[in-house]
Amino acid sequence: MNEMTYAKAGVDTAKEERSIARLTKRLRFKRKGFGAPLAEIGHYAGLIDMGEYALAMTTDGVGSKVLVANAMKKWDTVGIDCIAMNVNDLLAIGAEPLAFVDYLAMEKPDESITEQIGIGLQKGAEISNISIVGGEMATLPDIISGFDLAGTCVGIVTKDRIITGEGIQIGDLLLGLPSSGIHSNGLTLARKVIESAGHSYEGAFPPTKKSIGEELLTPTRIYMEILDLVKQCEVHGLAHVTGSGLLKLRRLTRHGFNFDTPLTPHPIFKFLQEEGDISDEEMYKTFNMGMGFLIILPEKDVKSALKITGGKIVGQVVEKGIMVGDLQIV
Repeated sequence: MNEMTYAKAGVDTAKEERSIARLTKRLRFKRKGFGAPLAEIGHYAGLIDMGEYALAMTTDGVGSKVLVANAMKKWDTVGIDCIAMNVNDLLAIGAEPLAFVDYLAMEKPDESITEQIGIGLQKGAEISNISIVGGEMATLPDIISGFDLAGTCVGIVTKDRIITGEGIQIGDLLLGLPSSGIHSNGLTLARKVIESAGHSYEGAFPPTKKSIGEELLTPTRIYMEILDLVKQCEVHGLAHVTGSGLLKLRRLTRHGFNFDTPLTPHPIFKFLQEEGDISDEEMYKTFNMGMGFLIILPEKDVKSALKITGGKIVGQVVEKGIMVGDLQIV
């Protein structure tokens, strides 16, 4: 098999970035007065001025993980993923999540699917301590094949506690929090690898007692411990490690990151890499590789942060570049 990449699988992140840039350059109007935006578009969450507080907003979806759910006829976890992708982005700027609305587009209504989706949404809300205050369901047979699930979450943070990465300094330490698995990113490449290698989603995944499909459907971890962390420690930066893997760290700072003791990737990542003949660099540019959230903080607060989060020190902030051991990512 030729080496698989995210771009060959159909997701070219470089083209995606250029497309987003062309879109956002047209978005110049900004509300004046109360409710004006506090930051430029491009961070994990949008921020709106509410006086002493900032209202934070995120929007995201489950992506092609829904195709694995369809193949397995198991839809009771994708609601957790939908909430997790939004809530974790709020946590990445230090905001406390409050409320959520979902958007479900379906080829045709199916009560058995919607009920299972509701089970996951309810579980995600409980974990995140948020209310689901509304949503929308659209039947779009001419547009949708199967279904698509997305949502929007709002949160709150005092303006003096917003964490953007502006305070990151060379020498800060990197504290990594483990992911629960593949989460909800890179599934287009993962599916292409599995299908091209002739595997079935129902096939056994030997490192676990699960099938391959069940392993891929493991819900995204929700990192609510971040709220305690930012109250008790000096935190200079936070990152939700999602699509594009470590490349998203470039949105935080002009400094670099040296991961000299990275977290050990889950067996699913080794499986995908071997079956797809994927390079180490491509893996770290596509998947979370075992680290779903990153905390950047001064050494003086590391002991307290470790106690709160149970994470691991994985490296430090350097002058430039992103390195994992001897591997240069950028």
